[in-house]
Amino acid sequence: MKELSMHILDIAMNSISAGSKLIEITIEESKVRNLIKIIIKDDGCGMSDDTIKKATNPFYTTRTTRKVGLGIPLLKEACERCNGYLNINSEVGKGTLIECAFERDNIDRAPLGNMGDTVMTIINRLEDCELLYNYITDEKTFVLSTVELRNILEGADIKSSDIMLWIKEYVSENMKIMSDY
Repeated sequence: MKELSMHILDIAMNSISAGSKLIEITIEESKVRNLIKIIIKDDGCGMSDDTIKKATNPFYTTRTTRKVGLGIPLLKEACERCNGYLNINSEVGKGTLIECAFERDNIDRAPLGNMGDTVMTIINRLEDCELLYNYITDEKTFVLSTVELRNILEGADIKSSDIMLWIKEYVSENMKIMSDY
């Protein structure tokens, strides 16, 4: 995957498939600490200790449609290539937390990518689930909550094309403003 946003999308789709009611995505980008940290937390079905151990093996997947699962193994390799790490904490019936980090200025680090598209795509896939998205820099914090959006929209369909386009642009504009600091 050429952008970190694609890894985030992959894990969020796993969270949706796991029956999550809330997915929290936090990206912390610090020039001061030379760090990009991504945390994806859900309250889905969770994983057993055995599944956690197998999750970083590319020849393991819980899907029945194919025999390989490359998402988490590729993310782990990308982290390690950039002097970072990947940790998975999960409990069956309670959810999963995936935390990964990258050395921000590492020449091998993929760009963050288009988080506007990614957040829009995740929201478009949500059924009985909410998203809380946080982007944190040394100077500012940006938060997007589908719970808050639904309250503001007062019953309008969050998945309508106009609203989805607005979400994409809103996330993209705020991420650009924050990255300029």
